[in-house]
Order: sequence, then structure tokens, then C-alpha cells
Amino acid sequence: MNFKQLSYFIAVAEELHFGRAAERLDMAQPPLSRQIKQLEEELGAILFNRGRSAITMTQAGERLLERGKSILAQLEDTRLEVRRLGQGAEGRLRIGFVGSATFGILPNIIRSYRANYPEVNLSLIPMNNADLHRALVSRELDVVFARPTLQDPEFLSKHLVEERLILALPDIVDTGTRSVAKLERLKTHHLILYPEKPRPSYADMVLKAIEEAGFEAPLRIWCMDLQTALGLVAVGEGVCIVPESVANAPRKGMKFLKIEPEVARTELSLNYRLDEQGLHVKNFVDIAQKVARKVF
Repeated sequence: MNFKQLSYFIAVAEELHFGRAAERLDMAQPPLSRQIKQLEEELGAILFNRGRSAITMTQAGERLLERGKSILAQLEDTRLEVRRLGQGAEGRLRIGFVGSATFGILPNIIRSYRANYPEVNLSLIPMNNADLHRALVSRELDVVFARPTLQDPEFLSKHLVEERLILALPDIVDTGTRSVAKLERLKTHHLILYPEKPRPSYADMVLKAIEEAGFEAPLRIWCMDLQTALGLVAVGEGVCIVPESVANAPRKGMKFLKIEPEVARTELSLNYRLDEQGLHVKNFVDIAQKVARKVF
């Protein structure tokens, strides 16, 4: 039994008339009658009682009609579901990101994507750059927001935004009315760096930036992530060099100053595999770039 035979049978069962069923199927009656006869032979069961003036269904026919409608409905549902998955309209998207991305453009991108593709389930997973790289290689993630950009011949990277680095410091530090700070301030404070491992990381970018500016921080505190670093700043353990967007979310116990002269800029990028063919990723990348152009 194939799906075509099943659809022929359902038409006859619903019309209880071979002529009307053939007209509904846009075919001649004799081929339809042969198809139903062949189906009965294959199944080893009579499906219709054929009378001179009318036909009725047998118990076998009634059961096949019940199951057949369910089978065709499931087939149609499957076809539509597969099509929507192929179009990126539903399914799952696994997104990795560095913690600092949540202070800037990431929430706007997620909001915009959800508005356009509400039936796609999103998994949002914070990681450091090294873990993002590993997870993208192993296909545990579909797209990742990294800082700095991931370097790998198997990846495509889209620039989203470039930010200057600023100084986060405890609000108990007297800065008067100043809105800028000199790197020399690091001489009297511990410099809080993250992540401690794996390396190289964002911390190495910061260290390189201040070294190229002609300064080295002698007092260092290492921690694993941005949130921990900000917590340490808030309780007065030291200062931290962070992307400018981090200042968008004021936090009790700290303040932010621009560094002059500017030491460096940091880029947030969207990275995904070169061999990625799914429309989920393509749609997400398109929206991310549109939001980035609009916001920045």
C-alpha cells in the first residue's frame, strides 16, 4: 500500500461512489476501480460492499479509513514541519556568548530575532573565548558572540561593533568631577583581569594594550569572568578595564571613567562555521547585522 492508493481509497470511502470519487481525483473511473481492487488484493481484505445501486464500507474499510486519515494527516504535518525547519521558522538555535555581550548589542539582537522567529527555541550559553572556539569546532553551538574575533579557517566572522576600553573602579575612589582617567592610576590599584584561564584571552588583549601604551600593571588579581571582576571592583578590591558598553548597566559600588589617551578598542563579532548550511544561522546572522547597523 502506498500513499497514492491510500488517498484514492479515502476519496471513494468519503464519496461512497466511484464516479464522484474519480471526478474529485480528476481521473477516469476504470483506473480508480482497478487501484482499489489492487489495494484490496494487497491487503487481503474487502474494503467495500459493492451493490447494484450503492456501495458501503466493510468493517475493514471503516478501520482503514480511520487509520488512513490519521496517516495522511501525520504526513502533511510532517511535510509542513520539515519545511518550516528547512526555512528556519522553527527548531532550535544554540548561541554562545562572552559575558560582556549582554551589556551591549546582544539583548537587542535576541529581542529582534524572537519577534521574527517566535517558534525557534533559543539556548543561550555564556562562555569564554576559548570555550566558544572549542564548542563551535565540535558543533555544540551554532553561532557565538566572541571578543576578540575567533581565528579559525573553518569559521566565518561578522563584525558587529567596535568599542573603546574604559576603566571600572570603586565608587569610593575620589575622582572629583573628572570623567577621564590616566593609566598611571593603575600604579595605586590592583588590576583585576579575566579570565584567568584558558589563555590567550581577553585579559591578554588588555595586558598587550596597556603594555603598548608604555605601562605595566604590577599589581594583578585574576578571576574567571566579567561578573566576578565587576563584583571585585564593587567591593573595592581593584580596578578593571572593560568594554565601554559595560557602563550601560550601572552597578552599585562602582563607576566608570574613560581612559585617555585611548589605549585600545575591542571588537564584538558573530562567528559561525564556514560549512553551516542551516537557515536558522543565516536568519540569525542577517538580523544581528541589521540590528548592529541600526544601533551603531
